[in-house]
Amino acid sequence: MKIALLGYGRMGKSIEAIAVDRSHSIVLKVTDETSNYDFSDADVAIDFSIPSVATTNIKKALDAGIPVISGTTGWLEHYNDIIDYCKAKDGTFLYASNFSLGVNLFFELNKKLSELMSGFSEYTTEMEEIHHTQKLDAPSGTAITLAEQIIKSTNYKTWTLNDAKPNEIQIDAKRIEGVPGTHEVTYNSKIDSISIKHTAHSRQGFAMGAVIAAEWIKDKKGIFSMKDVLNIG
Repeated sequence: MKIALLGYGRMGKSIEAIAVDRSHSIVLKVTDETSNYDFSDADVAIDFSIPSVATTNIKKALDAGIPVISGTTGWLEHYNDIIDYCKAKDGTFLYASNFSLGVNLFFELNKKLSELMSGFSEYTTEMEEIHHTQKLDAPSGTAITLAEQIIKSTNYKTWTLNDAKPNEIQIDAKRIEGVPGTHEVTYNSKIDSISIKHTAHSRQGFAMGAVIAAEWIKDKKGIFSMKDVLNIG
């Protein structure tokens, strides 16, 4: 399979190493300074760029009829626009806030726990996410996904990075050098606490998941998620 990398930072380099190890080839490397490029040699594009150029990169790939896997976060206010654009182009798009197999299992655990906790108003919910200092957005896309799952099952209305009101989920976003990604959801009451936590030990899990998603999506049409790739949920 021939892969176009949209974004060639640490994550792009990790994806490249895994893709080559799995007998794929990298035919295009786009950085945020790249202005002119085409997808004529590519079978699929993997986007781990930066928020300011993500939508442009994704649309260019869709214009070329190339399936796109995107893991860039911080641009999701334009997500519905991309979905509409993909449908109009009869294209193929998969977005995930996190491609790690463990995190996607964690999503399912979080969803189930939030459903169980929805009937117990004596518990309040808070979250903590920790990432490396190079991460540009806060909270992380993974934290937002976790919060949205909880909101869907409970009486919470939104999340906040500030002091939470009763109907808001408090997210504490920390940036610490060298941390690939840690997410913890905690339910607190006066008598006890319940927590679930996922800790990434390296970027390899994210990169491997993205390559597996690219392998899966090749020659498919439509809008997909990691649930489709991993056949979970």
